Amino acid sequence: MKYYIVRYGAMRALGVAEARETEPIHFFHGARVVVKSPRGQELATILRAAEESELHEIPNLAKERLSFVRPATPKDFDVVDRNRKQERPDFARCQKIIARMKLDMQLVRVERILGGERVVVYYVADGRVDFRELVRALAAEFQTRVEMRQIGVRDETKLLADAGDCGREVCCNSFLAVMPPVSMKMAKLQKATLDPTKVSGRCGRLKCCLRFEYDYYHELQETTPSIGRVVTTPNGRGRVIAQELLAQRVVVEFDDGGRQSFNISELVSQPPKHEKPSGGKKSGKKDGKKKSPKE
Repeated sequence: MKYYIVRYGAMRALGVAEARETEPIHFFHGARVVVKSPRGQELATILRAAEESELHEIPNLAKERLSFVRPATPKDFDVVDRNRKQERPDFARCQKIIARMKLDMQLVRVERILGGERVVVYYVADGRVDFRELVRALAAEFQTRVEMRQIGVRDETKLLADAGDCGREVCCNSFLAVMPPVSMKMAKLQKATLDPTKVSGRCGRLKCCLRFEYDYYHELQETTPSIGRVVTTPNGRGRVIAQELLAQRVVVEFDDGGRQSFNISELVSQPPKHEKPSGGKKSGKKDGKKKSPKE
C-alpha cells in the first residue's frame, strides 16, 4: 500500500489515505483527490507521501484510515461549489428549526459532504443539548443523514474567520490541526502587551501565535541573567533590572543609580546578595585547631 497524509473536511482534519501499490499515479503536494472517510466521499488535499513505519510519529492524525477513490475531476469541483452555495439556505432552514424548538445552542455552519451521504451541523453550546428531535426534523428537511457536532469558540473561528491582525489567513484555518494551549505567561515572557484586546485573536481567546515562539523565548531566558541578579560588567558591579531576550541583552543598575544596557557576553554573573558564595566557610566552624578554654 501507498500512504499519503491528507487534509479534508471543513475542520481541515489530518488523515492517512491508502492507495494500492498498483496505482500508477504518484500524488504530489497540493494535489486534490477524492477519498472515502467514515462520513462518506470527501474532497481532500495531499500534503505528503509517508511510509507506514512513520505514521505513528505524525501527531493529530484521524484514527480512521481513509481510502483513495480517484483524483479529483472538474465535476467534483462543480459539486463542491454547488454544495457551498447550498450551505447558506441550509443554514437558514436549520436556524428556523432550532428557533422553533427553542434550543439553547448557536448554529455555526452546515457542511454538505461531497458524496451527499450526510450533512454535518456545527454548533456552539454551553452544555449538553438534547438534539434528538432536531436531528429527526433536519433529516426530514434535508433528506439525508445528519451529524451534530459541538465545537468550541476556537473551532468556530477556524470555520468562519478569514484574516488575522497580521493580515494573513488565520493560522487555525490554514495549517493548525489542533489548537495549542496558550497562557498569559507566554505573553509576559515575550514582552507582549497585556491589553486583552491586543493579545486576543478573532476567537476572543489569546492568540495562537503566542505559543509558536514561546519555547525559544524560554530557552533564551535560561541563558540570560534573571532580574535581580548581581553581575559584573566592564563598568563595575550592578543588578539586572530588565531583560531583552531576543537581543540577548540586560539592563543593569549600578549603586549610584546609573543604568546601562549590556550584551550577556560582556557579563560575569554573581550570586544575589542573600546567597552565600559556593566554596565559602561553613557556618559554626573555623579553620585551624580548636582553641582551648585557656587561650
